[in-house]
Amino acid sequence: MQKITDYILAEGKPFWVALQRRLRQFASAPVLVLALGFSAMAAFAFVPDAAPVPHPTTTLERALQLPSDWVHLDGLRDLPYWHEERVQRGDTIGIVLSRAGMRDPQAMTFLLSDAQARPLYKLRPGRALRVALDGDGQLQELRFLVSETELFTMVREGGTLRTETITPEREVRREQRAGEIQSSLFGAADAAGIPDAVTVEMANVLSGSINFYHDLRKGDHFVVYYERVYVEGELINSGRILAVEFFNGGIEYSAYWWQSPDGKSGGYYNAKGESNKRAFLRTPLEFSRVSSGFSSSRLHPVYKTQRAHVGTDFAAATGTPVWAASDGTVDFVGTQGGYGKLVILRHAGKITTHYGHLSRFASGLKKGDRVAQGKVIGYVGMTGVATGPHLHYEFRVSGVPHNPMKMVMPPAEPIAAKDRKAFEESLASTKPLLEMARETPIQKVAMFH
Repeated sequence: MQKITDYILAEGKPFWVALQRRLRQFASAPVLVLALGFSAMAAFAFVPDAAPVPHPTTTLERALQLPSDWVHLDGLRDLPYWHEERVQRGDTIGIVLSRAGMRDPQAMTFLLSDAQARPLYKLRPGRALRVALDGDGQLQELRFLVSETELFTMVREGGTLRTETITPEREVRREQRAGEIQSSLFGAADAAGIPDAVTVEMANVLSGSINFYHDLRKGDHFVVYYERVYVEGELINSGRILAVEFFNGGIEYSAYWWQSPDGKSGGYYNAKGESNKRAFLRTPLEFSRVSSGFSSSRLHPVYKTQRAHVGTDFAAATGTPVWAASDGTVDFVGTQGGYGKLVILRHAGKITTHYGHLSRFASGLKKGDRVAQGKVIGYVGMTGVATGPHLHYEFRVSGVPHNPMKMVMPPAEPIAAKDRKAFEESLASTKPLLEMARETPIQKVAMFH
């Protein structure tokens, strides 16, 4: 055992380092390790401390050539860096800039005195303010999106500051998503991350083919391809739907946006080139709930008697725009009994449409005016005999009421023969994107172009 201890000390290493090394070598012999421990303790008691033997080292020096575009670290202080701060409730411009790290009394004084900087005095929570600062916290540039058409900028040029309000560039991104109906259209769209505005537009585009109030079934599925508009990185709104395919009860309904090469006409068409637009809108307002359907007999909510309900009631918030269901002429604008404020439009084929309980009429609307399909003619209200805000809509042929929710509406003109090839080429480029979305799990589809 003494030979082992002598061997350890002869290595010229610090005792405990050498001891640990030898213990690992003899770890397979427990008794030896135990004996070594006692011997080591005895050796430690009688062997005087010795200075460790240093390892030989060599110092090398080499000059390296720096790249020609190398920036010295001291120069980094002069380079601006961008901060983005979201406006919080109760913030002032001073608080936001301080949070961003700005330490520039001159810039702050200038902002408070410059007339063009007034948009910064009324900050809306959630808005983003972007500021470029140098290493000392001095402002080099500031950008704030006042509205989707106004961008406030402030730039330091030398020793002076300059402000300007310009029209920002718009960036259009395209996105496709797929969804499946479990309970409702909006529920499926929310689960797929589709904006409400796109969902409403999708229902409007396909309203001539699908009755979204009654025909939806669990398991129906869809894919939609649409635009989103960004300014300064901020989402401003959802743009146009470019394509939608909807499987309702096993039947496919589709709509593809296409504009003629001359730019004079555009609309939604199915894969056959047939227009999705109908001569008459089935619902003359944004997607909403049917509160009372067409019926030959129902209990009147006010008079409490059984009587026919010869129209369809759409529950909607007061002030919701009401559209002309088709091209026509204003036949009546005014107040009429239980209808309250009423608009009657006369169309071709001895057809009239009636819009009752309005809160007000479109500005300047008068009898004899020509109106186009989709033009706003009034706003939802509860004038006349009504228990809540809604639109009472009637569809009459030769004075006889018909249920607009069940009538087969004639389509508009299809794509012209001369434009057919261009339409098919457009369709060929869109189809693969929809197929990609359909094959991707719901809530994970997001393609940007």
